[in-house]
Amino acid sequence: MRLLSVNLGRPRTVSYTDHPDGVTGIDKRPVDGPVRVAAPGPGGAGASGLAGDAVCDTRHHGGDDQAVYAVAREDLDAWERELGRALGNGSFGENLTTSGLDVSGARIGERWRVGPRVVLEVTSARIPCRTFQGHLGERGWVKRFTRQGAPGAYLRVIEPGEIRAGDAIEIVHRPDHDITVALQFRAVTTERELLPRLLAAGEALHPEIWEKARTYAGKNAPANGS
Repeated sequence: MRLLSVNLGRPRTVSYTDHPDGVTGIDKRPVDGPVRVAAPGPGGAGASGLAGDAVCDTRHHGGDDQAVYAVAREDLDAWERELGRALGNGSFGENLTTSGLDVSGARIGERWRVGPRVVLEVTSARIPCRTFQGHLGERGWVKRFTRQGAPGAYLRVIEPGEIRAGDAIEIVHRPDHDITVALQFRAVTTERELLPRLLAAGEALHPEIWEKARTYAGKNAPANGS
C-alpha cells in the first residue's frame, strides 16, 4: 500500500459552486516534494489539513474531521473505464491518491501511517455535491457517484508531519466494529435505516453524522411494551 500522489488545489472562480464568492479549491493537482500535514482547526473555521491546499467553502468542507480526503487509484481506474476518459490523480478533488488500499472499505476509526510520521484516522465518506458534478462535467454525476457507492474517505490528523508521493501506507489500527466508509455512505444517502448501526463506530465517526444517527435511532426506537 502506498501513496501515489499528494494533490493540492488553488482557489478558482467557477460557475458551478454554491460558494458566495464563486470560488472552489476542488481542482487539485499532484505536487512534488514533501507536504506538511496537520490538524487545521474545527469545522467552519479550519480548512485543509495540507499546507498549500485551498478549501474555499468551509461551511461544508475542511476542518479537523475532514482534514484530508483520500481516493483509491483503483476506483479512479474503474471510473475511467465507465466514463471513457482519463482521470488523473486528484480528479475527484482528493488530497491523497492511494494504491493497494481499499479506501471505501476502510472502517470508521481505522488509522493509517503515511510515511514515517503522519497518522490519519478515517472519519466519514465524501458526499457528492453540485461543485463535484460541475468539476467533472458529467450529467447526472451525483446520482451515478452515489449509486457506485465507493466515495473515498475523509480523515483527521492524529500525528502531524510531512508526506510525499511514494510514501508507504500502513494500517496501524483497525477497530473491531464493521462500520465501513461505504456502509456509512449508504446510511446517509440511500439507506437511512442503516443509520443506527453507525453508532457502533463511536467517537471516531464524524460528529455531525454521529448526531444524525443518534437522532434517527431515537425517533425510530420501538415504543415500550411493543
